[in-house]
This record gives sequence, structure tokens and C-alpha cells, in this order.
Amino acid sequence: MSNKPTFNHCAFPILLLAPQLLITFIFFIWPAAQAVWQSTLLEDPFGLSTEFVGGENFTELLGDTSYYRSFLTTLFFSFSVAGIALLSALVLAVMADRVIKGATGYKTLLVWPYAVAPAVAGVLWLFMFNPTVGVLAHALKAIGLDWNPFIHSGDAMTMVIIAATWKQISYNFLFFLAGLQSIPRSLVEAAAIDGAGPVKRFLTIIFPLLSPTSFFLLVVNLVYAFFETFGVIHAMTQGGPGQSTTTLVYKVYADGFVGLNMGSSAAQSVVLMILVGALTVIQFKYVEKKVAY
Repeated sequence: MSNKPTFNHCAFPILLLAPQLLITFIFFIWPAAQAVWQSTLLEDPFGLSTEFVGGENFTELLGDTSYYRSFLTTLFFSFSVAGIALLSALVLAVMADRVIKGATGYKTLLVWPYAVAPAVAGVLWLFMFNPTVGVLAHALKAIGLDWNPFIHSGDAMTMVIIAATWKQISYNFLFFLAGLQSIPRSLVEAAAIDGAGPVKRFLTIIFPLLSPTSFFLLVVNLVYAFFETFGVIHAMTQGGPGQSTTTLVYKVYADGFVGLNMGSSAAQSVVLMILVGALTVIQFKYVEKKVAY
């Protein structure tokens, strides 16, 4: 006898899915369709006249050198944030998984930054890195570093990477800690009895069993770095100095809401959507093969 549920009519399953489908349509499919349509239009800054231009916005975009510069900036920024956030969270989760005194307080402090809004995180780190009053800026100058993110593009990029990474570490920490606690202790103890050291146990037992969690977090972190770091960049650098921290998602805002070039901004959002979608597909096609479920 099968316990598989059966439905006599397809209306009931559709009714159960209707709320989620409605939310997906309103907040994802409809805005994406609007962006695709708007990318084929040429509008004046006040929206009083509209002209259909087809792929002209995309053609101009591909000939824009500043767009390619933003593309390279986005790749460097996104992979730096994802890599550092994942590695830092993994180290902290391994430390928290050990039986230590005050472990509950330690875990609570690590989780707190997840509740901070991106813009607030940006303002917090901007204050600490401010070359005039910032505590960290003064510490860097004390050891001989000429720190000024308002002038030096490298300092600005370092600052936004640190802020965006700090905001994401807590999220990664929660999943890594849950993954570590789900690993059977008997496997680790058996490896220890066989003479495997801590590093070998981690590389041969623990990390392979964490591969599903690591893969999930890799996808989530790259999407976060591409899309959700707008608030951090806007609060800290506004894309400067000299557009050195202007990522693709910030350029969409700058060209559309500041420059009032709606057609180009929509075209950039479509390209960004395709880019992130393709990157996600590549991860599932090639990286997931390394995952041991």
C-alpha cells in the first residue's frame, strides 16, 4: 500500500501553490519583464516621450569602456567578498563547534552582525576607517600606512570589501555551524583512533561532509555580492573615488536614478540578471559535481 498522496483534480495543488506563485510573479517575473521591455526603449529624463529602439541600448552599452571597468570591478569585489566571507565563517564555525567555556556567548556575538542593515554596516565601517576620526584609520597610520579611502582607490575597495564581508559572515557561520554539528562524531573519533591528525581529519572527513553546505553558501554569497551590497557601497563611497568601487548593480542605480538614462539602466539590469543566472548555472553544472551528498 502506497502512502503517496493523490489528488482527484489538479485545482487543489494549484490552489496550494497560488500564494507563492503570486508572490513570485509580482516581485520577480513582472519586474524582470518590465526591465526587459524598458531596455528596448529610449525615454527622456521626465518620461514624457518614449521611442522603441530595439537593441540600441545594448549596443551602446557594449561600446562603453566604463561599463567594462565596472564589470571587472564587480568580479574582483564579488569573488573577494564571497571567498573571504566563506573562509572566515568556516574558521569561526570550527572554533565554535569545539567545547569551550562561554560558547553560547561566543556564538551569539558572531550572529549579531546578521541583524545589521547593509547601509548601517557601511556607515559603521566608514566611521572606523574615516581618515580624520576613524580608530582603524589612525591605527593604520600609526604603523606607517598612508590610509585615505576618499583619495586612494585601493583603500576604498579594501574598505567596502571588509564591510560587505563582515555583514555576510554571520549568515555563513550559522549554516557552517549547523553542518558541523550534524556530522557524526563517531567518524571523526574513528579517524583520530586511526592516527589522523586534526588537519587531516578536517580535510578528509569534515570538509567533504560539509560540501553540500559549502556549495549552497557559495551560490548565496555570490548572489549577495552581486546584488545586495548596493547599500554598503552607497553608504561608504558612492562608487568612488573615480568609479573605482562602482559595481554593476551600483552603475544601474547611478545611470538610471542619477543620470536619468532609463533605457541604458534597464539594459544593464538585464545583462546583470543574465550574468548572475549564467554564473549560477555554471556552479550547478561544474562545481556541484565536487559535492558529496
